[in-house]
Amino acid sequence: MPNPFDWRTVLLAKHAQHVALIHFPIALFIVGVIFDVCATWTKKQTFATVAFFNLGVAALSVPPVLLTGVAAWRWQLEAQPMKGILLYHVVAAVFSAVIIVAGWWAHYRGRRNNCLPSWRLPLELAGVGLLMVTGHLGGFLSGVNG
Repeated sequence: MPNPFDWRTVLLAKHAQHVALIHFPIALFIVGVIFDVCATWTKKQTFATVAFFNLGVAALSVPPVLLTGVAAWRWQLEAQPMKGILLYHVVAAVFSAVIIVAGWWAHYRGRRNNCLPSWRLPLELAGVGLLMVTGHLGGFLSGVNG
């Protein structure tokens, strides 16, 4: 049995980095959306600021997650052809990444223009649903869901 505190076990596992990193953009985006809904409902600027920063950090964490996802596909799945669940997971992940960045961009532009676009909330809520689907499919790929 490998030592859980050995740095090679942590850093050189075939897909552990993706599995560990993916939780950051998911959690940050969902919490950002919750704060955005609260800001819209209560009209409090503090909630909007928290939403902006959560969405910003979520957008910053997307590139490492995508890169480690490609690495996991190359190493763990031995670059097998993308079909079935793997293909659906990759397509959903790319769309999720675009929505996360677009959600932050909408807030960034809205703060500069002092007017948040009305389409951002439906986009963000669709993004939460798409993240759930992406994570569910990823669970099948990692063996968590069967």
